[in-house]
Amino acid sequence: MRSALPPLALLVSLGLATGAHAFTPAGNDIVYEVGDETFEGYYAAASGEASGTVLIVHDWNGLDDYERQRADMLAEQGYDAFAVDLFGQGNRPETLDARQEATRALYSDRERMRELTLAGLAEAREQGAAESVVIMGYCFGGAVALEIARSGEADDVAGYTSFHGGVATPDGQEWPEEVPPLLIAHGGADTSVTMEDVSGLVEELEAIEATYEIQIYSGAPHGFTVFGDERYQQRADEKSWAAFLSLLEEVL
Repeated sequence: MRSALPPLALLVSLGLATGAHAFTPAGNDIVYEVGDETFEGYYAAASGEASGTVLIVHDWNGLDDYERQRADMLAEQGYDAFAVDLFGQGNRPETLDARQEATRALYSDRERMRELTLAGLAEAREQGAAESVVIMGYCFGGAVALEIARSGEADDVAGYTSFHGGVATPDGQEWPEEVPPLLIAHGGADTSVTMEDVSGLVEELEAIEATYEIQIYSGAPHGFTVFGDERYQQRADEKSWAAFLSLLEEVL
């Protein structure tokens, strides 16, 4: 088990990621196939013996240096980290329309969403990642993490985390009777994911007596963890990251 970063070390780590120094990936880009399609993920092996694996699901702009930074931060904490690619090699949407199109395609085909996520998990294990895993994601990726949690299709998952992700359960879906622990990090000023959605999730999780924690950060907008973005809120990012590391220490 690895303990959470102490406050000073956490500040230094976040300072490096926000541009105080140029980011140089410590891991490796991994090209892999799903059927006849090519994808490109990112793998950062743990420093020392791994306590477990974290599967990272990207936001609507696809896998980029943000997910690579987070993977490297987790590797430094003793976890194997694999950032999955759900859009395909070279597909990193830059415009609003392109990002909406890419995510809409998967929201409308949940089976493919799950298939590609689980294929990324399989590739992580193929790369030598530790078997026990926590699946987490940012924004769109957070919604994907909860999709996998509801499906119960992933093996050896110890927990799920969503950072400012969609939390509403799609029509026709429901939560299984048993689900690993969940952590939901949500901004109090998020206008994209409503508090109604959050309260609805609480009701659903209480109904199945799930183990979960929902943290709401005052004044934090949607996307509050994204380094360098105008929506970034350091306080909410630090607190949510520390809560996530605590979950990893508890379940892996």
